[in-house]
Amino acid sequence: MNQSKIIYVLLDGIGDLPHPDLNYLTPLEAAYTPYLDRIARMGVSGQVVSVGDGIAPQSDIAVFNMLGYNFREIEYFGRGVVECIGCGIDFREGDLALRGNFATIDTTNKKILDRRAGRIVTEADSAEICNLIRNNVMIDGVEFSIEPTIGHRVVLRFRKVGTTLGEKVTNTDPAYDKKNGIGIALDTSGGELYVSRSKAEDANSRLSATIINQFSDQVIELLDNCSTNLDRKEKNLLPINCILLRDAGNRYPHLQSINDKYSLNFASLVDMPVEIGISQILGMRSYNAGSPNEYELKANELLKIIRNHDVVYVHIKGPDEFGHDGNAKGKKRNIDEIDKRFFKKISEGISTIAGTEIYFIISGDHSTPCIKKAHTDDPIPIIISGQGIVKDSTTRFTESNSKRGSLGKIYGYQVLDTAVKQLERRKS
Repeated sequence: MNQSKIIYVLLDGIGDLPHPDLNYLTPLEAAYTPYLDRIARMGVSGQVVSVGDGIAPQSDIAVFNMLGYNFREIEYFGRGVVECIGCGIDFREGDLALRGNFATIDTTNKKILDRRAGRIVTEADSAEICNLIRNNVMIDGVEFSIEPTIGHRVVLRFRKVGTTLGEKVTNTDPAYDKKNGIGIALDTSGGELYVSRSKAEDANSRLSATIINQFSDQVIELLDNCSTNLDRKEKNLLPINCILLRDAGNRYPHLQSINDKYSLNFASLVDMPVEIGISQILGMRSYNAGSPNEYELKANELLKIIRNHDVVYVHIKGPDEFGHDGNAKGKKRNIDEIDKRFFKKISEGISTIAGTEIYFIISGDHSTPCIKKAHTDDPIPIIISGQGIVKDSTTRFTESNSKRGSLGKIYGYQVLDTAVKQLERRKS
């Protein structure tokens, strides 16, 4: 009897809305995706609301939900903690972890000019900026760790020995709010750097807000005319003169292992700290395959590791960045590339895995419409596909096809259970 394996691909920010630059098609609808379409025709489709109706989620909480963890009854521990774990920073109960963006502001009024410093942030610039901060920022009685990750992204951890730092604080990043520990994307791309405030009356959260604000003020003063930024200005690049902070957390996560939850052996193929952190928290063995856009390398690695695991979750970052930049044509081209360089190689390679039936779950973590330049609560298309699945009329992996799919609308935490049921119903 053949073994069954599941390839579970989440395309970051894949959902979108009709765009005038694409003759009012979405990037998925406009893209040339023969290999994705072939997978779609072998299965069923529908729509997914990853976290909840009316919630425009960040990727961390969206991925947890898409893996079956919905936090309806417990407070979420926060993205800062997940990324701290994902990039190897020592994190303990009572520390305060935050996710940050290197950004460009007008230092006279703290107006945000670019949330990601123009997206041109080299590893060398990140390392120099972080070293400068480590060596010069001082907060009385507080130690901190700062680590650059990929591009404009950075992770921070504050620790005050003998004190639990409170997590009930507001972000300095105006593009995100936090509710019940969950980071919520707001419909904004500008604004001013916020002052962090305590959201509770406890002294520990007031202390955390004070630490965050002292750190932010010192960073701005330190970076304003540092050598790295003088060099960037000579190259006509935006300066990195601020860190936007969000999603504070102070608790170490303790969740049921995903292998125990589904009685399946899971692995992940991921490259961003948030997805690496999720993998570690859920007990998945994680693999890496180069930088985010090395699609052929990811396909080759996937074809190797699927032999040793029941389910491999793959996270592909590309589409989300084009959505944030409002670049519909770029997002369409990126989807073309993913189909040609990733799904083609996977489709051709699975036939070489003898004695194995491969099934696909393909969806996204959230929508990032180019006309909004932000995450939204718009549903995401989903495909469940493979040999013997009772097919519906799905012909493409698109928003419009998904509205007619037999799965209807489901929620992220239901995806894996729904897929398992589809496999159980497959034709003999």
